[in-house]
Amino acid sequence: MSKLTTYIAFLLVFCSVTASGQSVIWNFESMQKSRSMSSEAAKLLIRDADKELSRNILTVVDKPMTPPSGNKHDYMSMGRYWWPNPDTKDGLPYIRKDGVSNPEIEKLDRLPLAQMTRGVKLLAMAFYLTKDDKYATKAVDHLRKWFLDKKTRMNPHLNYGQTVPGHNDGMGRGFGIIDTYSFIEMLEGVELLKSSKRFTKKDQQGLQEWFTAYLDWMLTSPIGKEEYEAPNNHGTAFDVQVVRFALFVGKQDVAKKYLDDFPARRLFSQIKPDGSQPLELARTTAFGYSVFNLDHILDMCYMAKSLGVDLYNATSSDGRNITKAMEFLLPYAGKTVQDFPYQQIRDWNRVQQDYALLLYRADNLNKSTLYKKYYENYVKQSVKNINLIIY
Repeated sequence: MSKLTTYIAFLLVFCSVTASGQSVIWNFESMQKSRSMSSEAAKLLIRDADKELSRNILTVVDKPMTPPSGNKHDYMSMGRYWWPNPDTKDGLPYIRKDGVSNPEIEKLDRLPLAQMTRGVKLLAMAFYLTKDDKYATKAVDHLRKWFLDKKTRMNPHLNYGQTVPGHNDGMGRGFGIIDTYSFIEMLEGVELLKSSKRFTKKDQQGLQEWFTAYLDWMLTSPIGKEEYEAPNNHGTAFDVQVVRFALFVGKQDVAKKYLDDFPARRLFSQIKPDGSQPLELARTTAFGYSVFNLDHILDMCYMAKSLGVDLYNATSSDGRNITKAMEFLLPYAGKTVQDFPYQQIRDWNRVQQDYALLLYRADNLNKSTLYKKYYENYVKQSVKNINLIIY
């Protein structure tokens, strides 16, 4: 029995991690240090949370279009890289331009969902830092509107996630499930809200019922099964969501299965012995997608660590592991896009910062300073970045 499998056997012992109001991804030690309110990052977070206090979020029933089901409570979004066909009068069927986002995606539910989850995250952290219930009250209001209120709640499925006009009779695709990845950090925020009287047992029960139904849809629907079979970052993101949602609703057997399968099914199949991720490098934003996938992988590592599982050091017989994948990108850290031998058609500076944060997270996870020289300038320049509070 491998060391990883041995640790997995203890999963049930640690299953109370979310029930006790603890984070499984965020770094509580770092957050406690920021509680003094002396850090620039904390001040910025409070400023942003104050803006959230006056925000009235849009819900799924507010979108201008109605899904084919005829029910506005059904979430609906459009594929990011799909554009009107220039060769047809009606623009159908849409054609794909990898790496080029169509602004039409902002017309449906994807942006409101992202704004809601970001709002809950900011407000929950502000409540944790200040113990001021005004932040918890607003965060709970967001949660109730999106998940619990019968007039505004989202139905727990993504049957119309990342639809593409002119394709699949208006139905969604497995790719759409990545739209709910931000629920992961939102649930981290929920853990912080549990210490507030504003967040009730009824709220907790309602959220658990919603996520139980959503998890069941992910695991049993054709769309969910399609995403489960995705061999790239989509498959990784699917597994991370399954584990986080399973922990939230108390389905430890599901979390155990997906954690146990993760090294062979995701790490060793996507990472080559030299550390490259071929399916991400094939994209027009290859550096960005390589970092994107590794960020999901680190989320899984943090969850595993909270359960006593060392996933980060899992290594195949031919040497495939996360360290190799992290370090495959190191020669291009701080370099220009021209130095990168693959395509990165946009956002080079941003993905360099994302990579620096990834290295910072890896060092925090492993209690090391292995990559410090690669991210220390980023940390100094980004002292106001709220990610430095939660990681």
